[in-house]
Amino acid sequence: MNRNPVELTKNTYDLLIIGAGIYGACVAWEAILRGLSVALVEKADFGSATSANSLKTIHGGLRYLQHADLQRMRESIHERKALMRIAPHLIHPMPVLVPTYGHGMKGKEVLCLALKLNDLISSDRNQIDDPQKHIPNGRIISKQECEQLLPGIPNEGLTGGAVFYDAQVYNSERLTLSFIRSAEQAGADVANYVEVTGFLRDGDRITGIEAQDVLSGDRFDIRAKTVVNTSGPWMNQMLGWLNGLSPHPKVPLAKAVNLVTRPLFQSYAVGISSANGYRDLDAMLNKGSRFLFIAPWRGKSMIGTSYSVWDKDPEELQVTEDDIQDLLDQINQAYPPANLTREDVDFVHGGLLPRTGVDQQTGEPLLAKHHQIRDYSQEGLPGLLSVLGVKYTTARDVAQKAVDQVFKSWGQKPPKSTSAVTPLYGGTIERFEEFLQNAIAKSPDGLNEEVMRRLVYNYGSAYPEVLKYLDENLKESNEPINDLAVLKAEVIYAVREEMAQKLSDVVLRRTELGTAGLPGNEVLKICAETMGAEVGWSSAKVEQELQEVSNFNQNKPLVAV
Repeated sequence: MNRNPVELTKNTYDLLIIGAGIYGACVAWEAILRGLSVALVEKADFGSATSANSLKTIHGGLRYLQHADLQRMRESIHERKALMRIAPHLIHPMPVLVPTYGHGMKGKEVLCLALKLNDLISSDRNQIDDPQKHIPNGRIISKQECEQLLPGIPNEGLTGGAVFYDAQVYNSERLTLSFIRSAEQAGADVANYVEVTGFLRDGDRITGIEAQDVLSGDRFDIRAKTVVNTSGPWMNQMLGWLNGLSPHPKVPLAKAVNLVTRPLFQSYAVGISSANGYRDLDAMLNKGSRFLFIAPWRGKSMIGTSYSVWDKDPEELQVTEDDIQDLLDQINQAYPPANLTREDVDFVHGGLLPRTGVDQQTGEPLLAKHHQIRDYSQEGLPGLLSVLGVKYTTARDVAQKAVDQVFKSWGQKPPKSTSAVTPLYGGTIERFEEFLQNAIAKSPDGLNEEVMRRLVYNYGSAYPEVLKYLDENLKESNEPINDLAVLKAEVIYAVREEMAQKLSDVVLRRTELGTAGLPGNEVLKICAETMGAEVGWSSAKVEQELQEVSNFNQNKPLVAV
């Protein structure tokens, strides 16, 4: 991918997409597969805001049983299978353990029934050739086995546990990028660091956007038959450019916080109830407390989620020390052996989600449960759609519906969608374990199994493209093949092939270096110097980029926003 914003001014596109988080990325891929000409712009880096704030779980929708919402459950099951099929290197099955207490809503009997229903409703979940992607049936375990797996779990009323399987994304930033790279390779024009400054109009019709290159300051127009707004928390700001013509009210927001900590569990993700009361006003069966999730992830634990009302500008989003300590306290109360302290926190993810209101009794935000696709042609503003998502898992499905709506707004029948079965960039893998072992067996001398495993999990079938830069780098430097040489190759690959513009793009989104906690200063310096040599940074610019990234690691909330 080569960044060239000027190219965006040369065409009138079928579709122009604002915002390159997971929803914008999926809409771009969906549209290009249906034969449309597509432009995608993002005011920061791809996937750098809300899409980076994820528990890394690809949900099968078990929790929707309490709402008796079988449609959403089936959608989630379908999307979990689709993502494992099209991005097999990034999405993998994950066992989940939930302790059972008493004989009510948290008891064995209810959860046993839930697991059986889940298996029945998802009976087609393993219609995928790769056995590594198969989801086993759920099962109930004894109190003794639960205590062995979760030593120190509060045992008053403990009756056992429920085990089921979901899926986990190894690197959500690279999944978002895979959709974008796939779209770009198929003909989409994409650019990061391009900010919308207004809409273009011909009478009442929206015909494109006014834009500014954040890096150069250049201003230009981009024209399109239809503009799709997938800007997430910035939706209100985008609609503000309509000068009050938008017929829809502003979207209220909630702040979501997840923590990456030292590892608590190795083999299972664990769902436990917090001591804090919680009411799900839409649930037919209410558990009465918020569910906390602790998942093993890349040698750490991913923990979440805590929510609070956010009424300020998205640009002002901060995760405070009080936010962090509150979530730590909830985890320590629910599972005392965790005994987590602030020093155990390696990274903090903060993002904004849509909400529908506030619980007047608890003051907690009521999170939106359903996506929205707003077609403004029905209100006299043709040429503009907004897509508002509520979770990472179903972004592809919502994108499919959004592109269907685009065709309908043109009075055309939508072509058939193929995005659920078309491999993404790096996803041309029939059987993941066989592919991985073959890659390890063919690894260059000097590269150990751990390095090859990391390359395959991040880049999938595209990992040889990274190794090309390893060969080039070694020819120029005569240094031995080792982990450091691979890291330099990844940095060069990120710059030349993946539109990385800043050091933070490389550390936090193109590689896995920084998303589970920042590496040491020596590694960061090597990355900065390698990138600086590639793009021609001065020594002062290298230091500036290093300082920006290091600010994530200086006794401050390490926020990905």
